[in-house]
Amino acid sequence: MIGFRLDEEYEVLREGVADFARTAVAPVIGDLYKRDAFPYDLVAEMGRMGLFGLPFAKEYGGQGRDFLALCVALEELARVDTSVAITLSAGVSLGAMPLYRFGSAEQKERWMPQLCAGEALSAFGLTEPGGGTDIASLTTTAVRDGDEWVIDGAKSFITNSGTDITRLVTVTAVTGVRADGRQAASTIVVPSGTPGFEVAPPYSKAGWNSSDTHGLTLTGVRVPAGNLLGQEGRGLSQFLSVLDESRIAISAVGTGIAQGCVDEAVRHAGERVAFGRSIGTNQAIQFMIADMEVRAHSARLAYYHAVTKMLRGEPFGREASIAKLVASGAAMDNARDATQIFGGYGCLNDYPVSRFYRDAKVLEVGEGTNEVQRMLIARSLGLPAAA
Repeated sequence: MIGFRLDEEYEVLREGVADFARTAVAPVIGDLYKRDAFPYDLVAEMGRMGLFGLPFAKEYGGQGRDFLALCVALEELARVDTSVAITLSAGVSLGAMPLYRFGSAEQKERWMPQLCAGEALSAFGLTEPGGGTDIASLTTTAVRDGDEWVIDGAKSFITNSGTDITRLVTVTAVTGVRADGRQAASTIVVPSGTPGFEVAPPYSKAGWNSSDTHGLTLTGVRVPAGNLLGQEGRGLSQFLSVLDESRIAISAVGTGIAQGCVDEAVRHAGERVAFGRSIGTNQAIQFMIADMEVRAHSARLAYYHAVTKMLRGEPFGREASIAKLVASGAAMDNARDATQIFGGYGCLNDYPVSRFYRDAKVLEVGEGTNEVQRMLIARSLGLPAAA
């Protein structure tokens, strides 16, 4: 029989992260969000809690848990704030995971302990000014020169790339041409501070205001040949694998936003009085909140299914796309409805639903747009590529 109850170890983790989100994140995040300030103290505390090391082996400083544990933590964080959740999500599933999956023993011993401890952050340098989903448009190049790679190019919208504790960026670059004439891409570790590696000023964003996002330029950047992750020319398969996993993590974040909107809407509906009674007695409000709970519940089941298939070693790409599509839609729809229930207060930055509304939209774009998810789902069903 299929069971949907979290085992005790996950439940203990969930309760611990939920308590941290309520008592440590909630009281300070509004001010940080308004100031576009990165939550260094919160990140340090999450490091001490072991959250950055959840899915990694203990030999590298991790907790020896699994990807479901990470997703459970992400959902509870996002239930209170997205910026903190996305910092953890990108730091683990996009930043450290490529190193963990494809790095050599020496590379992992050098960098993983700091990343697992939350003392350092890593970023994933894939998206470029000219395209993200369009992988064929990759223009960043890496040319072998003796015992070094020389990298030239630019990256855009890179999370965790410019903090005071960012230690490295794994950069995807064209390193040659395949037998069929297409580009051969590879992934190379570029430590922060390497000459020629420049971090642009932070973006002025509509959402995720307390997360760190920058553009990057690489001009004649030289790194040791040993900074190559895995085999040369395998960068495409590497980042597709990383993105499949990361979409599940993003689905957990979307589920957290969707559930956070329910939490706030229920509380406000019980407190807000109009025409002599609480607005929660109005059937229109009740139905709206009921639909919100249905969306959050459906999103959770979708990402639970995807991560379960992943942990079983089964193909999970389609389920990851479904989870990302369902959860981001739930987050966006619930944020809109929660804002409507709050009325004018929902448009004020002092209220979490205002942040949720702005943060939710990013989920329909990042980690592959929702249109791309529909395309991937259709292809997985055997439908031909659209013109």
